[in-house]
Amino acid sequence: MFFLLDIDFSPMRPEFGLIFWTTLIFGILMFLLAKYGLGPITKGLKARGDAIDEALKSAETARAEMANLKAENEELLAQAREERTKMLRDAKEMKEQIITDAKTRADEEYRKKVASAMEEISNRKMEMLINVKNQSGLMALDIAEKVMRKDLKGQAEQEDFVNKLIAEINI
Repeated sequence: MFFLLDIDFSPMRPEFGLIFWTTLIFGILMFLLAKYGLGPITKGLKARGDAIDEALKSAETARAEMANLKAENEELLAQAREERTKMLRDAKEMKEQIITDAKTRADEEYRKKVASAMEEISNRKMEMLINVKNQSGLMALDIAEKVMRKDLKGQAEQEDFVNKLIAEINI
């Protein structure tokens, strides 16, 4: 073994034997690494790259779904706002309709009460006029009776005179 070693060995000046053995060992090592090491490493890197690509595709799909959901959400919000506006408008119209109906009913009730009061007043007025006419007629008869008693002597003359006066009075 000593005969292979050279005493004057310097790594800065490689000799042919060192270069040969280093190249041979390097070649064998590369062959073994290529056959047994690089294949699984390459497969692992490819699998990792495929997983990353799949994750990117999945993320892109998720992003697209989120954008779609966001658009749907915005659309739902717009519909909800529109529906709320419609409900408020309908409620306002209903309120105005109720107020209009209440005013109409109140006006009708007012007119009925006024008409009833006017009719009652008219009836009372007629009743009072009839009473006044009856009273004035009775008073006139009393006065006439007293006057006639003096001038008219018989019962028949008095009755004829009263009937004549009644015919002249128009009640």
